[in-house]
Amino acid sequence: MREDKNTEFKREFTDEIKKTVVAFANTDGGTVYIGIEDDGVVSGVADVDEMFVKITNAIRDSIRPDAIALTELKTEERGGKQIVRLNVQRGTARPYYLAAKGLRPEGVYIRHGASSLPASESVIRDMIKENAVSFESERSLNQLLTFERTDAYFQKKNKAFAEEQKKTLELIGRDGTYTVLALLLSDQCPYSIKIARFQGTEKNVFRDRREITGSVLAQMENAFEYLNNFNGLKAEFSGLERIDTFDYPQEALRETLLNCIVHRDYAFSGPVLIGLFDDRMEFVSLGGLVKRLKKEDIFLGISLPRNPNLANVFYRLNLIEAYGTGILKIKEAYRQSNVSPIFEITDNVFKITLPNIHFKSVRENDRSVCLNKTELSALHLFEKQKELNRKEVESALRVSQATAGNALRKLEQARLIDRIGNGKNTVYRKKE
Repeated sequence: MREDKNTEFKREFTDEIKKTVVAFANTDGGTVYIGIEDDGVVSGVADVDEMFVKITNAIRDSIRPDAIALTELKTEERGGKQIVRLNVQRGTARPYYLAAKGLRPEGVYIRHGASSLPASESVIRDMIKENAVSFESERSLNQLLTFERTDAYFQKKNKAFAEEQKKTLELIGRDGTYTVLALLLSDQCPYSIKIARFQGTEKNVFRDRREITGSVLAQMENAFEYLNNFNGLKAEFSGLERIDTFDYPQEALRETLLNCIVHRDYAFSGPVLIGLFDDRMEFVSLGGLVKRLKKEDIFLGISLPRNPNLANVFYRLNLIEAYGTGILKIKEAYRQSNVSPIFEITDNVFKITLPNIHFKSVRENDRSVCLNKTELSALHLFEKQKELNRKEVESALRVSQATAGNALRKLEQARLIDRIGNGKNTVYRKKE
């Protein structure tokens, strides 16, 4: 037997034992053998009872949270000598730390190989986050809350939203005060959704900016309405049958927005960010995957909500289903198209990109040129008439002078049309 991640030898009692107990409790548990040298030679313990008292007092007085319940002391005989065996289980209230040092790297230890090392600040934060009560269940600092928009939404869904329902849904805690969940559903909700609409496919020129505030239910309705205003509808014909399709499948748009609201980490104060481009919509919410969940798991329909009480409210309102079908629905909505949604996940961010299924790429001279709907429509005009001026494009497409000019400029830069003349006499001709 030798020292390793779960085993440590001590010749006698020292303060180092407390660090080892903290490290085992914070990692995967382990055993400390007192009365054995570092090289494994048994030296024994002269007074086992006294050793039991020393160890018990040290753990009880020096380690927080209380770790006594995680430990077990036993005696063993090896080579005719008595040793003390201290078993330590992995704790459920991590991080454990030395009371005199506090929740700092010099007070929090983890096991690495055969050593007990100070935990980094990021590791400490992760342990706190993993074992904390869900943020939505904590007491709201703001207790002066009103629920006009949420009450109106519950009425629209024919659902009661009185004091009794607020308690059942856990908007009101056991102490009779409003929880963070109540804050999220209140008119005073401090979180928001920020939407930026850009020209083209890059973040260079803003067309519009919007910040949506209020109850998360109001944010959901207002954000969806705003985004849907830019969700173009394209009509195609199959024989005599007309088939209408949106740039962004509405099921995918709906599920992505709901994902941002229901599963974001409200312990972060930043807003949900949504970017609108000609070729895509980008949704960025704070909070990566819930601990112990992997990216592969969510594509199998595994659901582990970060905010179970908020998810329950949305479930009661028939906005989401009880199981993790949201991601699967987003993927399924694109099944018949040539593009697919993109999911990007880091420790603290979840990003979903929805591609515009009607956005076209025109290839010219082995170069891929991305055109939006207006630019593509302008290009199609030259298939019927070889030469056009700006006013004719403006009239045919029913767009503004600036929009027509921008479309023609893009086609010219892409070397799809030639500009002939200057000023009022300027005309454009498709390249042969």
